[in-house]
Amino acid sequence: MESIHIPVLIDEVLEGLCVKEGGLYFDGTLGGAGHTIALSRKVGPTGLIIATDRDLKAIDAAEERIKRESNFENQSIKLPIRLAQANYRDFEAVFELLKIDSVDGFLLDLGLSSDQIADRNRGFSFDSDGELDLRFDVSEGLPAYELLNKWNVDKIADIIYQYGEERYSRRIARAIVEYRTRQPIRIAKELADICRRCIPTPPWNQRIDPATRTFQALRIAVNDELNALESFLKKAPQYLKPNGRIAIISFHSLEDRIVKNTFRENSILEAITKKPIEATDLELSRNPRARSAKLRIAQRIQ
Repeated sequence: MESIHIPVLIDEVLEGLCVKEGGLYFDGTLGGAGHTIALSRKVGPTGLIIATDRDLKAIDAAEERIKRESNFENQSIKLPIRLAQANYRDFEAVFELLKIDSVDGFLLDLGLSSDQIADRNRGFSFDSDGELDLRFDVSEGLPAYELLNKWNVDKIADIIYQYGEERYSRRIARAIVEYRTRQPIRIAKELADICRRCIPTPPWNQRIDPATRTFQALRIAVNDELNALESFLKKAPQYLKPNGRIAIISFHSLEDRIVKNTFRENSILEAITKKPIEATDLELSRNPRARSAKLRIAQRIQ
């Protein structure tokens, strides 16, 4: 499937990482491969980009795109990219397999891919008639609908409040439990409709769908996203070469807080961005989904 995902802050990422010819970089969130391919063109044939993703569909689509890009204008120049299906928190295992000790830079884009939203069979789209799955790697863990049908009301409310920062979390949780007394929740649209009935949304404030925070919270919980980020940040600085950099794009205040605190508190890192870099008006006009993106960059100093 052709990727429709537009990579955010791509020029800012390339500049912030100080990508150099012949460099070695790790992109832990391959997605539509936009960042990965841009990095590969900067490092050239003597460099290497290692890219991972938990989503096997993303890996398969990226392989096809990379082949096409390699044959652009019949140049037949193979892009210096190695792909692996893996959680970015497990980068050490990938490095060991490739016999890599250190890299010039790390990149994470923690946003949901437009390709995943467009796949109506996975439940990322609010109005999808597909199952409410929400897993990046469908071979791991349980789908969101199974968890929603077994968690008690307090568990559901806590997750929606903690990970979604949803002020109506308890009202939504009670409505979910009441709904499943009649039939189990299974379809994404069912949950979205429940959220919309629970949240009073005045007509002048329609920018964010009332289901947004609940879906976000469940996705974070199902994929253990915050723990993955914390685990990665504990290990990654040790694998940076001197003056190597880490660039992380977050879309959620909890993620951004974790990144900011790590960059400030880790003794071998120096924050390059005192405040996060955000999308320009020009980028937002082309890609409205970049509106919540925040890029932070740190450099190894020891």
